[in-house]
Amino acid sequence: MSNTRQMEKLDYRARIGIRMAGLAAIGLFGWVSIATASAQALAPTQTPTVTATIAPTTGMAGMDMGGTATPPSDNMGMGQDMNPIDPTGAVTAPANARGGQPLDSKVVNGVREFKLTVQKTIWHLLPGTDVVAYTYNGTVPGPEIRVTEGERVRITVTNNLSEPTTIHWHGLRIPNNEDGAAGMTQPGIKPGETFAYEWTVPNTPGTFFYHTHANADTQQTLGLYAPLIIEPKNPTTKYDVEYTIMPGEWTVKDGKTYPSMDMEGLLPNYFTINGHSFPATDVVNVKLGQRVLLRVIGSGQFIHPLHLHGFAFKVVATDGYPVPPAAQLTKDTILIGPGERYDLEFTADQAGTWLFHCHILHHTTNNGLETNGGGGMVMVFNVTP
Repeated sequence: MSNTRQMEKLDYRARIGIRMAGLAAIGLFGWVSIATASAQALAPTQTPTVTATIAPTTGMAGMDMGGTATPPSDNMGMGQDMNPIDPTGAVTAPANARGGQPLDSKVVNGVREFKLTVQKTIWHLLPGTDVVAYTYNGTVPGPEIRVTEGERVRITVTNNLSEPTTIHWHGLRIPNNEDGAAGMTQPGIKPGETFAYEWTVPNTPGTFFYHTHANADTQQTLGLYAPLIIEPKNPTTKYDVEYTIMPGEWTVKDGKTYPSMDMEGLLPNYFTINGHSFPATDVVNVKLGQRVLLRVIGSGQFIHPLHLHGFAFKVVATDGYPVPPAAQLTKDTILIGPGERYDLEFTADQAGTWLFHCHILHHTTNNGLETNGGGGMVMVFNVTP
């Protein structure tokens, strides 16, 4: 890293330190105020009469404060642009594009190098339904980064969006200045800029992921997330089939894409596994008796109780860390929340066409409709002799 870049980072971190010190002082003053108020409340004095004056309710733009909300149109007055996503400059993905595929790398002077480009992409949820997505290298999810514990890596990120972005390495124990929290540990990567993250892979083999940490309720919801797998140097467990699952939620109205949020008017009406809705989701082919590992990553903004037909699985790892055998639960449904990861192991001991799906049943529809017995967050494990 150049001396200029180092000085920029040091200057930025110094300014953040001043900001945090100010917040700490405010917090201390607040606690003193609370303590004083508490002491006064406990004193044997006459209880005061408090008269509350309620100001006339005007509500927020786009919101009916009487209990309903209008669909998003213009800025809803929440400090966030809630207009539909502008497709200008978006590159159309190939019809057969799949997300989460391994990202190529090369080793240069002992450092494993990866390259990512952040861009708008016209992404196909299923035939006839497209969205304007934010993508890493043109897919939802972005490409899988697979590394080995202890190796040095460098990930170069080029931002082709019209707004700043960063990448956070979710769950990884790495230096703070590589953590990717915009406005806290680094400035956002500006449009047209390139930024390199470099760190040593922690000695914690497991399931992790990377995602934006700038304007995240829009950027991550629109597709800026991807798996990151740390392999052990000396593997002791072998699986015949390994598959990663990243749920997603999408709000599409009149052919326009909005960032999905847990609020009336922005609730999702399409649901995906690895960027596609059933029946366009993957079919995973498994041979009878094979041992399967599912890596489930909470990449969206909503919770999903995910249920596997026909089999029970063991929870062998949580949030990238192994669960001791004596503590491993045996289940057929796992509730995945935003940011969580679960490694699920099962043996395919029954032949058949077995579903894996969210058990919030609205999440198994496409805009409220089923197609071929399902929709949305549904996929198939096809077990054959």
